[in-house]
Amino acid sequence: MKRGEGGEGAAALVAQLRDARRARIEVARARPAAPEPAARPRRQSFDFATLPGYRELQMTEAAGALLGVDSPFFHVCEGPGAPVAMIDGAERINFGSYDYLGLNRHPDVLRAAREAVDRYGVSCSASRVVGGERPFHRALERALADLYETEDAVVMVSGHATNVTTIGALVGPGDLIICDELIHNSALEGGRISGAKRINCPHNDLDWLERTLESLRAQYRRVLIVVEGLYSMDGDAPDLRRLVEIKNAFDAWLMVDEAHGLGVLGETGRGIAEAQGVDPRGVELWMGTLSKTLAAAGGYICGSAPLIAYLKARAPGFVFSVGLAAPLAAAAEAALAAMRAEPERVARLRENGRRLRDALRAHGLDTGLSQGFAVTPVVLGDSPTTAATAHLAFLKGVAAPPILHPAVPERRARLRLFVTSEHSAAQIDRAAAVVAEAVREAPAITRRLTGG
Repeated sequence: MKRGEGGEGAAALVAQLRDARRARIEVARARPAAPEPAARPRRQSFDFATLPGYRELQMTEAAGALLGVDSPFFHVCEGPGAPVAMIDGAERINFGSYDYLGLNRHPDVLRAAREAVDRYGVSCSASRVVGGERPFHRALERALADLYETEDAVVMVSGHATNVTTIGALVGPGDLIICDELIHNSALEGGRISGAKRINCPHNDLDWLERTLESLRAQYRRVLIVVEGLYSMDGDAPDLRRLVEIKNAFDAWLMVDEAHGLGVLGETGRGIAEAQGVDPRGVELWMGTLSKTLAAAGGYICGSAPLIAYLKARAPGFVFSVGLAAPLAAAAEAALAAMRAEPERVARLRENGRRLRDALRAHGLDTGLSQGFAVTPVVLGDSPTTAATAHLAFLKGVAAPPILHPAVPERRARLRLFVTSEHSAAQIDRAAAVVAEAVREAPAITRRLTGG
């Protein structure tokens, strides 16, 4: 090819392409216009009001209207969940808060949260795996691992998701999960997604647990036993020492959910292991939440270094979730330090827990299995009576949340009272008297349902 010939050839090619494009446009203009496409019928959106669960809600609301009872849920608390709180526009003695040691407004906790926001902002803005790791994460994890005397810990953004993703990541088909029948929903959901065989153990029946493992253990690769340190619905605790003995005898893993045990059980609030004099290193998985005693939000797992490394690499709820926010992590670490520095808070809570249970019993009320710690139910036996009782107590100035079917069996519907270290003796005694009065008056309301 001679010098300059390539440029002339390119110009000729461009001219040919331009002429061909013009020809196509002219042909298209001469072609008859295509008819407008028929309008596509608009797809009818699904009517979620037809869901069976929604219909049940409507029936519950209708029953409440018939009884003259407002919904007992979603009351607006216009401030911190203090022992006396402004709820729905009036001051009420509040037994609906998990702030067991009153640390939500502790000056050290507030200061730590503010300083964390000033330094790091509100959000980590990424998962810890790819860019959201911050110094405060490891500081909190080291403090938690030290508390439980484990090698390491991991914190996650949701307590519920911590149980779901941990159980789902550790066991699967070919494995067995045995949960206490009163275990929290999060553990049940974790078992469901895992694909493992699931069995519910009668509540705190360790003889049954031992017999079941004797007959079934050889059929499964791994076995995970899941219990709570303090049961959130009933306020009782399992025999941890025997649980450790059983899981050792059958080569199983033990997971203890300390969501309601931390800050409540033991002389210094370290949980069920301290309360029962058991070496915490004998438990494979310690789980807990940051949203109760630790005045934040999120969850944690404490255990061996290999366990924590595995969860950080394989638990979807950690890997694919944003890192715990700075003010929450800093607040939780400060709350943990305050708990350890001020054991008198734990002592006050222990005294208040016993006082509340005993005061309710003195009025002839059924406090179920409560051992007099931070959680005490008033078992009423059916949902309408329970809803009416909660409504009347609320009108009389006491917020005592109802727990209705299906959260508990219908025959076990109850009020559930959470007491804190900051409640006064007078507030506890007044609340017990108000609840007893509401229980006496509730049947007159519920008779409207039957026309009696």
